[in-house]
Amino acid sequence: MDKILIIGAGGQIGVELTLALRQVYGRNNVIATDIREEHPLLKEDNGPFMQLDVMDFKEVAKVVAQENITQVYLLAAILSATGESKPVWAWDINMQSLLNVLEICRENKVKKFYWPSSIAAFGPNTPKGNTPQHTIIEPVTVYGISKYAGELWCRYYFQRYGLDIRSLRYPGLISWKSAPGGGTTDYAIDIYIEALKKKQFTCFLSEDTYLPMMYMNDAIRGTIELMEAPADQIKNRMAYNLSAMSFSPKEIAATISKHIPGFTIDYAPDYRQQIAASWPQSIDDSEARADWGWRHEFDIDKMTVDMLANLKKKLEL
Repeated sequence: MDKILIIGAGGQIGVELTLALRQVYGRNNVIATDIREEHPLLKEDNGPFMQLDVMDFKEVAKVVAQENITQVYLLAAILSATGESKPVWAWDINMQSLLNVLEICRENKVKKFYWPSSIAAFGPNTPKGNTPQHTIIEPVTVYGISKYAGELWCRYYFQRYGLDIRSLRYPGLISWKSAPGGGTTDYAIDIYIEALKKKQFTCFLSEDTYLPMMYMNDAIRGTIELMEAPADQIKNRMAYNLSAMSFSPKEIAATISKHIPGFTIDYAPDYRQQIAASWPQSIDDSEARADWGWRHEFDIDKMTVDMLANLKKKLEL
């Protein structure tokens, strides 16, 4: 039986991925770790948890060896907007954490390793529409630079050491279960909460800023499908483009207005507008669809219905 270690399990992706993997592999076979205290949703699940600092090489190595870990998911990272406030710190954490875990996986002959990349790896000179899998990549944020460098390290460890590494370039991810972590696409979560609470939202991006987005349900399912695909189907050992939908703040506001009459939005673009402007507006993920059968299920309307229904319960509205 596989034994899985998730590093950064308390984050936006980590919480839901941990819960989903426990459904597949069994609660006791998925160990959640984070530098912070255990997330309330993970506490409720009552599975194994330990506080762990990914920068502590010896401690991570000890856990991998003692628990006979066969798969590692490294989700700990400093995201785009947060990273721009402390770029050297963000680079250090994002890159050293990856190198630490790559080495630990190599030394312990871990069977599979997952590390997420992002559309932030692209840059202003990348084609904006239907961005290809293989294209110009010149990121301009420290988060994007670390993601592209990380992709190259992942491919290196696969080619040099045969480590079975798999990765996805996530678009903006939208979820109701866990809070976002300081990314440029976080508005697309906050807008639902503010619509329910106040019927008004001030967006930090301009109304016509199109970005690729995905509902968390699709992202979690896609991640697990990628990891469970036979190794010979994984042709890309850097990171697969992954896509579901693209929309602007104006469009998501219009969709919400169908369900919350009287909802209004205004715009006050800040430093995150420049970050968003450097990213693609839509993504070509045809290689993921061809190689391992990726298909998304949620569009903007289906996502909005699900988000509002679940947030009403969560917020007790």
